[in-house]
Amino acid sequence: MKGPLRCRYHRLRIRGAIAIGLLSMVVAPAAGQEPDDSLRAELARLAALVDSLSLEVAKLADSAGAEGGGDALERLRAAASSAADSATGPRPQAGATDAGEFVGRQRSLQALNPEISVTGDVLAQPYQKGVDEPHFIPREFELSFVSNLDPFSRARVFASHHSPGAEIKPFGADEDHEEGGMAVEEGYLEWVGLPGGLALKFGKFYQQLGQLNRWHSHALPFQSRSLPHLAFVGEEALAQTGLSVHWLVPLSGGTGTYEATFEVTSAENEALFADGRNVAVLGHLNGFWNLTGATDLDLGLSWMAGDYDDGDRAGGRNLYAGEVAFTWRPPEKARYRGLTVRGGVMVLSGLLPAAPTLPGPAPLPLIDDSALGYWAMGEARVGVSWLAGVRVDRTENPLDTSQTAWLVSPTLTWWQSEFVRVRLEYDLLGRNYLDTDEGRLLVQVTFALGPHKHENY
Repeated sequence: MKGPLRCRYHRLRIRGAIAIGLLSMVVAPAAGQEPDDSLRAELARLAALVDSLSLEVAKLADSAGAEGGGDALERLRAAASSAADSATGPRPQAGATDAGEFVGRQRSLQALNPEISVTGDVLAQPYQKGVDEPHFIPREFELSFVSNLDPFSRARVFASHHSPGAEIKPFGADEDHEEGGMAVEEGYLEWVGLPGGLALKFGKFYQQLGQLNRWHSHALPFQSRSLPHLAFVGEEALAQTGLSVHWLVPLSGGTGTYEATFEVTSAENEALFADGRNVAVLGHLNGFWNLTGATDLDLGLSWMAGDYDDGDRAGGRNLYAGEVAFTWRPPEKARYRGLTVRGGVMVLSGLLPAAPTLPGPAPLPLIDDSALGYWAMGEARVGVSWLAGVRVDRTENPLDTSQTAWLVSPTLTWWQSEFVRVRLEYDLLGRNYLDTDEGRLLVQVTFALGPHKHENY
């Protein structure tokens, strides 16, 4: 007899014994006497109870002793399982699909792949003045690989193929520019969430020189970087190999957020350091203030120092930069109204002696100690997909500060979606030592495939 049935059998036997005991207690005092009507009725009820309990005990005993039988609880469970199977169909076995195909439960290797994206930047020049370049230029195609390696670190690699053309050359066609080809723009490992609000980068990365230097070229609000950047740093962003330490300053209270960055890298930038073999250091301080619910202010100050060495001339150089950005974006109209104004100044000091014009042991004449450049740009959202902007730049030649160049560039941008942007831009470039200006009308189309779009960071 199984456990549940045995318990029920014993309970019924105990209840029967209690009923018989009560019956005997009632009958014993009345022995030899004629029972009254109430006693007779009680005796009849107890006798019926004893008969009912005896019958139930006999049924349970027969059921438990019958060959091939089982207790009622097990039969009920079997019936319920059968009803469930008929309602939902046969249960799939572990590791099998509805079609009977085996599916492993191990980690999918596909989930370990990085996020892969492609961005394209293609230009058309329907009008040119003072320049002679191709009318269509596939300027850049960029591959990006981004992956969170574990809870503590992530990796980023950006490789691009660059084709020359449509460069803004502040001081003439003799300037050095990229030849084109495939190159790694950035490739670094980053540790995040370290104690004290720290983050570390190790590898090759766009340095925190101001704010826009961190932006990739396809994400810039205009087709090129500022004129001072082109004259002092070069056509591309300042990217060198080394270590970067970022600190989110833990200041409580108020509406401001403050951060500091310190970087130690190899002196790889040819415009700043030529073939310098020493290291370069960079410091950056940034503050962000939420002035109102619709306005923000961002201010950054940067300083960079390193040694210039081209084999014939050597000396220290310092680059100072400051940038400010003001943004107005009313929450109730953010989709079709907004304004962003940016501006900056750059100073390059510690300039080198100019090359001698005559042979002989005469000392090299020293040129001015510093070169100055500044720029300003604004972009207004005039519709859900339309933005209109303009920028004005001016800079001195770091090799001859008596020469200056200026640039005016109006733009009209249409965002078809967050993946496709079309921009119409006119660049007018002038120089104080030339009577003629350069002008070009550009149509710039940028597109993005994958999660890394026109990222601003």
